[in-house]
Amino acid sequence: MGLASVRQVEAGSAAALRELRPAVFSGADAVVPIPDGMFYANRRDVVALINAARLPAIYPEREYADEGGYGTNVPDNLRRAADYVDRILKGAKPGDLPIQEPVKFDFVVNLKTANALGLTIPPLILGRADEVIE
Repeated sequence: MGLASVRQVEAGSAAALRELRPAVFSGADAVVPIPDGMFYANRRDVVALINAARLPAIYPEREYADEGGYGTNVPDNLRRAADYVDRILKGAKPGDLPIQEPVKFDFVVNLKTANALGLTIPPLILGRADEVIE
């Protein structure tokens, strides 16, 4: 297997996202959307576009799984952010607080999407999944 090439596909607005066609991913083997508020708000369109291109994808937030994708656990991240708000309201300086990255990831396999893409998910992968959507 050769090295994967990386190509950026831009969509700066919901309207621009809806104008994209599956051919924008021509030559790609997979897709990894960046974590972005606009993409998150329009995740149904993002997943539909990628699925129409018949490509596997790994998504930045778990909520994409309900639309046919995979990602981090947003509620856990928000709970952890609430701790920061509490500390700041109690007088902590934001610049003194450590930077944190997501720590809880939900490994969700959407078999419905995999089957629609003609992908076979090995039993070992299914066994490691936190959730399998059928």
